[in-house]
Amino acid sequence: MGQKIVLVDGHSILNRAFYALPPLTNSEGKHTNAVYGFLTMLFKTLEDEQPEYLTVAFDLHAPTFRHEIYAEYKGTRKPMPQELREQVPLIKEVLKAMGILTVEKEGYEADDLLGTLAKRSEGQGYTVTVLSGDRDLLQLASDEIKIRIPKTKAGKTIVEEYNTAQVLETYQVTPKQIIDMKALMGDASDNIPGIPGVGEKTASKIIAEYGSIENAYAHVDDIKPNKAKESLRDNYEQAVLSKRLAEICVDSPIDYDWDNARLTNIYTPEAYGYFRELEFKNLLSRFSLTDEAGSTSQEFCCVEDLSEAENLFAAAAKAARIGLYPAAEAGELLGVAIAYQQEQAAYIPVGGFLTAGYLCEKIRHILTRDIEVAVLDVKAFLKYIEVPYQTNIMDIGIGAYLLNPLKSGYMYDDIAKEFSGMIVPSAAELIGKGGLQKAEREKLLLYAGYGAYVPFAAAPVIREQLSEKGMDNLYQEIEMPLVFALHDMEKAGIRVEAEALKVYGSQLEVRIHELEAVIYKQADEEFNINSPKQLGVILFEKMGLPGGKKTKTGYSTAADVLEKLASKYAIVSDILEYRQLAKLKSTYADGLANYIQEDGRIHSNFNQTITATGRISSTEPNLQNIPVRMELGRLIRKVFIPEDGYVFIDADYSQIELRVLAHFSQDERLIQAYQEAKDIHRITASQVFHTPFDEVTSLQRRNAKAVNFGIVYGISSFGLSQDLSISRKEAAEYIEKYFKTYPKIKEFLDKTVEDAKRDGYVTTLFGRRRPVPELASSNFMQRSFGERVAMNSPIQGTAADIIKIAMIQVNQRLKEQELRSRIVLQVHDELLIEAHQDEVRQVSDILRNEMQKAADLSVPLEVDMHTGENWYEAK
Repeated sequence: MGQKIVLVDGHSILNRAFYALPPLTNSEGKHTNAVYGFLTMLFKTLEDEQPEYLTVAFDLHAPTFRHEIYAEYKGTRKPMPQELREQVPLIKEVLKAMGILTVEKEGYEADDLLGTLAKRSEGQGYTVTVLSGDRDLLQLASDEIKIRIPKTKAGKTIVEEYNTAQVLETYQVTPKQIIDMKALMGDASDNIPGIPGVGEKTASKIIAEYGSIENAYAHVDDIKPNKAKESLRDNYEQAVLSKRLAEICVDSPIDYDWDNARLTNIYTPEAYGYFRELEFKNLLSRFSLTDEAGSTSQEFCCVEDLSEAENLFAAAAKAARIGLYPAAEAGELLGVAIAYQQEQAAYIPVGGFLTAGYLCEKIRHILTRDIEVAVLDVKAFLKYIEVPYQTNIMDIGIGAYLLNPLKSGYMYDDIAKEFSGMIVPSAAELIGKGGLQKAEREKLLLYAGYGAYVPFAAAPVIREQLSEKGMDNLYQEIEMPLVFALHDMEKAGIRVEAEALKVYGSQLEVRIHELEAVIYKQADEEFNINSPKQLGVILFEKMGLPGGKKTKTGYSTAADVLEKLASKYAIVSDILEYRQLAKLKSTYADGLANYIQEDGRIHSNFNQTITATGRISSTEPNLQNIPVRMELGRLIRKVFIPEDGYVFIDADYSQIELRVLAHFSQDERLIQAYQEAKDIHRITASQVFHTPFDEVTSLQRRNAKAVNFGIVYGISSFGLSQDLSISRKEAAEYIEKYFKTYPKIKEFLDKTVEDAKRDGYVTTLFGRRRPVPELASSNFMQRSFGERVAMNSPIQGTAADIIKIAMIQVNQRLKEQELRSRIVLQVHDELLIEAHQDEVRQVSDILRNEMQKAADLSVPLEVDMHTGENWYEAK
């Protein structure tokens, strides 16, 4: 057997990957799903085939010899979606960076180049594999030419392989006869018209019996079935035309040298750079770490001697800027890395005289000097080296987040690439899953070194870009002070009564078992309620409920499907309650118990860089998602209790997003309603439904409330009809009346969308930017989503900024007045304070004053405030 060459149909595989994978973009908004899928299929083929040579062929999309044939019939090629078109030059750049030969030829399509190179290579004694999603290429199959065709089956990609025998077995025709078969049956994707009424089975049978279209036509009277006979008789010329279109040219005049196609190391530093830029993180493991670490010029050293450490800290204290990184794990400080000059960093591990206390003391001393200190994550830093709030410390992770809030993370390797042009190994590549304490010494040194050096190198660039984009005040006055407020809140935690949590779980379990029994009785059999497949069969087949939507895996039993049936069918209502209670039991009653620490409190993480709108999020556990709709769900708040001698004070902004909308839109009616402190939903109902204020019904108020809040989120008539269980037409009329009542709201929302289309982003009152790349999509659903994002983000983002400002000021006032009270929880528009009983009035005044003056809007900011012996009572 000769050496092997793999030939790839570039556009075909790229096209298949584009439609097989969901939309994917990197943090810069580049569409990448087709490139990612292409590379995945390419790597799979190379691993399976182990070739010595590789070439990828592309169409030039210039006129070819086939265009004259295309002109003979009315078929036209479907235009390529813009999101796919953008990825064609991108995959070519990536392949070039990998050292992979690509070919294209004016006047010839990729399959003609593949046919030519396949036959030439076969003639030179090579074993050939052709990778394509186009079955036309089966005509090239032979004993030495194998065609690999990826296809999706049961949601997974499988690969079909065809030599001569496999083509004959599958289609009952030879590879060469595939041309005639395709000419009869046609192929819309390749603009091969075929003839009417002839499918694959009939075409295969005809060509297997008669050998060719021409011979079949010569015996047309003998062809069966009659439908095929009449179609061939009436459309013979079209069949001949189709044959000309289907036949691949195998003697294209292309210059080709196999030496240029020889495979070498495709995992080059240049390719690594592209993979990092496109954020293909799970493909980076294919690259050699030593190659990539060696491609950077930074020098990192390990300092383990006390005198050397003293010299290092002395030099750092004289620098204008330093980067710091505390290497820590499981609450233990393992060492500190420092960078204070170009291309260099030093790591000082804890050990001997270099104790954790010594390192912390030295770092605190540096922080008292007039030095800019750049850190990847200041809040994580504060867990080990606690310092008071000061303006000379910079969090580059937050800076990078403000500049692009759509990314999934802000690790040092991403920031290095984006702001310093450095390609560096990631934490996963260096440390893996074993953690710092199990890491190899050399890799730990690199990891800590980059943790300090990247902030040092990126900080000036990030500061400059924040200033250019008008977000330096947002960063300095809101986000950075908030870091310290969140740290205080995380450190304080919130007390949980563990025994009460167990009792609550038991109550849920009793009700869950009751519901199970009721559901089984209504279904007249026992089944797994948690199995969507079994549940679908019970509801839509056995019980015959309407609205069953069958998918590949069975009937959909998603919440939106069941909620439409709940009011009419008791079993559905019970199933929805069962699901809610089961979620409460697993996530909260059982789940929260795992997070209670030795001090009896839960110390959740509060994140600033997760949401695109600027909202704070809570993780491990998520305390911002405590249920509020069901009374049994709300009862879980009773297990959250204050310290002995303290009470909870809960302060919640009233309708803050609607108030922000009133300010942005400057709609006189909405502003007046808020200034007069009227019931905004009742007054909206009165004006929309032309009903006297005092005669508004509870239903009208409820509908007006849904519209009020829905408008903030760019709700559609379909969405509103679902929320209110009314027709889409009625919902559209509600929205139309609403905009007639508040015309400036419509003007504001429309202008916001138009500005976002022009600029690519929207901004909050405080300058926070939210990119909206979906507005440029060719996909209608994506553009519609983008419009809703553009409408809502300035409103939700401004509300998020306001609560952040309030939180900062409240936290600062509590400290300045040396009160024992502290913030223990933030839930979107709500602050929960654990207040000492002697400080309740003082804390209440601080809360009301600071929350009301957090922003100067055209309408007053109102605060609802309650106290209680647990969170349930305070709320």
